[in-house]
Amino acid sequence: MVSYLLLAFLAAVAIFFVAEEYRQVTKLNVVRRLIDTYEHDVENPQLIDEMYDFCRKDRRLKRVVEKHQATREDFDKLYHKLLILGNFRKYNRFVPISSFFAVYTLDYLLTHRDEDHFKLTKKCMNFFNI
Repeated sequence: MVSYLLLAFLAAVAIFFVAEEYRQVTKLNVVRRLIDTYEHDVENPQLIDEMYDFCRKDRRLKRVVEKHQATREDFDKLYHKLLILGNFRKYNRFVPISSFFAVYTLDYLLTHRDEDHFKLTKKCMNFFNI
């Protein structure tokens, strides 16, 4: 009986691990696609729509968005603040886009949405080791 419980527990952990890895890979693919598509088209309003929609669907990012009652306008305002000093790409990171897809940075941005662009960009760049 104990061996069946242990086997069931290990199966549940394995399923959880695979689901989390799938979520992470999906998120990274979306970020990479957005960076490749909009890196040189930074004023395209569809970018904000795609970022906001993804954050509203992802189970972890959704909690942050709901906690701060963030709107599309908040995303737009923060994106343009980050764009002032962070408008460059390093590897697969583009601060104005990547910052919205990590729970820590999204929470920081929405908590401090009224801070100046320098502090916001600096914090996000430090998070991504840029």
